[in-house]
Amino acid sequence: MISPLDLVRRIARLLDGLQVPHQFTGSIASSWYGQPRATADIDVVIEADLEKLEALAAVLEPDFYVSRDAIREASKHRGSFNAISLDSPFKVDFFMIGNRAYDREAFRRGAEHALDEAGSQPVKLLSQEDTILRKLEWFRRGGEVSEQQWRDVLGMLVARRGLLDELYLDRWSAELGINDLLARAREQARAV
Repeated sequence: MISPLDLVRRIARLLDGLQVPHQFTGSIASSWYGQPRATADIDVVIEADLEKLEALAAVLEPDFYVSRDAIREASKHRGSFNAISLDSPFKVDFFMIGNRAYDREAFRRGAEHALDEAGSQPVKLLSQEDTILRKLEWFRRGGEVSEQQWRDVLGMLVARRGLLDELYLDRWSAELGINDLLARAREQARAV
């Protein structure tokens, strides 16, 4: 059975081969920076035109269900599409890089990390600060009810205490309208 990390490496190799800039986010990043947890979804932000997306679909299709219509919509509206594994319980959610200044800055700040002890095939992850900010955005968009998103944020704040760029978090949380959530999360994390 393929593991989530095996799938991350596989997707990274495919995207590298197509020269599609990318970085992994979501639970892969929050598990690396905070509390590890199981997941069936791999989230990856990409920067690609329709031609590259069509090439990506072609290399994915032998092993994944991919909707070409969803890819065209994602390209047109800067949205997302997914690839559902045909031989495992996983799916990969591909998010087109957004148009906001923050989206560009977060994409620029990603860094490579080896996700296993052997240090094999480093993959690019969204930065620790941007993973926190994204999780808080998703928490807000979801009506502030996702306990998992909140636990991920708290786990990162606790595990990365003293290692975070707090000024960066302050600046962008205010701009994104989530500074109240960040303040609440910091308070709860201090109690741990």
